[in-house]
Amino acid sequence: MKVLGKDAKIMIKDLPYEERPRERLIKHGAQVLSNVELIAIIIGTGSKRESAISLAQRLIMEDRGLKFIVDSSVEKLASIKGIGIAKAVKLKAAVELGRRMMLSTGSDSFTITSPEDVINLMMDEMRYLTKEHFKVIMLNVKNKVIAIETISIGSLNTSIVHPREVFKAAIERSSSSIILVHNHPSGDPTPSREDIEVTKRLVEGGNILGIKVLDHVIIGDGRGISLKEKGYYEFE
Repeated sequence: MKVLGKDAKIMIKDLPYEERPRERLIKHGAQVLSNVELIAIIIGTGSKRESAISLAQRLIMEDRGLKFIVDSSVEKLASIKGIGIAKAVKLKAAVELGRRMMLSTGSDSFTITSPEDVINLMMDEMRYLTKEHFKVIMLNVKNKVIAIETISIGSLNTSIVHPREVFKAAIERSSSSIILVHNHPSGDPTPSREDIEVTKRLVEGGNILGIKVLDHVIIGDGRGISLKEKGYYEFE
């Protein structure tokens, strides 16, 4: 499909049949479609003056691309001219379904061998979160993921992330080791002083309980940092 200019008003009916998003998906698969085409299929219809393609293009060009759809509430999306409640609900449902599918398949028999594995596993889920989420990845003796559990939501500090809650989950799952993960909504994964203090406390707690804390990974927007790899703290 041709790249559309910012002011283009392309009606789907004006496109050759084989170039229409739905037909392209059927013939070639969803992976060949652009973000605009995929959104157009989800919202289904445009208006009398604007096609679903033009509406989809305007939706992700006016603000921050796909991140805008992820971050926005149903009400905010619905307030955009041409979207409305019905289309906004479809968009948010598609985002949530994608997130749940990633969670249901992403950690199944997944083996952690490096910080990059953790970043790849958690990036799509955590990069757009608007609050800090502290999660624990629980591993067996072969470093395969047993489970991933959210321990707290909110600014990271020693009172919110208590060792009791972290290791309670690990003990219940018979974890051999754990990896700590949290996100920075700012998009910058650089560790704060509080991040270092929380990590130190949890590493010490794990040593006492015999459950090793292998690393603490901070997720930003498109990149992550391993405290172990960067030498912020000595993990045993």
